[in-house]
Amino acid sequence: MGWATAQKLSEKGFNLILLHRYRRADMAAIESNFEALRESGGILIAKNMDVLNPSKKEDFLKEVRTHLGDDKISVLVHSIAKGNLKPMYGNESDEVLKTQDFTLTIEAMATSAYDWTQSLMQNELFAEDARVVAFTSEGSSKPWPGYGAVSAAKAALEAMVRSMALEFAPIGIKVNCVQACVVDTRSFRMIPNHEHLKKQALKRNPNQRLTQPSYVAYVVFLLTRDEAKWITGTVIKVDGGESLR
Repeated sequence: MGWATAQKLSEKGFNLILLHRYRRADMAAIESNFEALRESGGILIAKNMDVLNPSKKEDFLKEVRTHLGDDKISVLVHSIAKGNLKPMYGNESDEVLKTQDFTLTIEAMATSAYDWTQSLMQNELFAEDARVVAFTSEGSSKPWPGYGAVSAAKAALEAMVRSMALEFAPIGIKVNCVQACVVDTRSFRMIPNHEHLKKQALKRNPNQRLTQPSYVAYVVFLLTRDEAKWITGTVIKVDGGESLR
């Protein structure tokens, strides 16, 4: 969904600063995709780095300031899929969720959205009327086996977005979550019993098909428009009615 959003925003004239975390074996294909955006003038910076590392973040922000000059960042999209998918109950104690599993998952998928927003704000890198968009899931309120840590992170993310929207309003920052249901991505395929979830989603969805990453990207773009400047602190469902059942 993050990549689909990058493509959509580039298509609509945004310059992109992309932070990603891909394995070395995947980088040839990824760089090929990035090059296509560079040729259209869409990518300003693309960096493979651990966004949770404080020292690397500070070094990166210095690089961003150099590249931007007098320009500012108008949109921050938080799309991190890094979480523990262990069950809460199992035959072996090392197979079940531990407190540190929750801690790491919540840091990656929830509090890092606040952390990066705060850092950009403190470094005066946000434009006026900036937009922050984070991706959540139906798992924030609906339990799935093996999804406990991610579910907690998504619930925390949604609560955090509401507070960010309230407290950052005086400086013009709008903060929202976009919630898709089942999207057949690489991250989704890592969830235990994902094939069963996929089949159930197709039954639940009134359109009898899954949400596509591009559908999510469309809504992120809509949230960047002037017409969306009065939308903040909410969770917007992009699921074709899947969550109605």
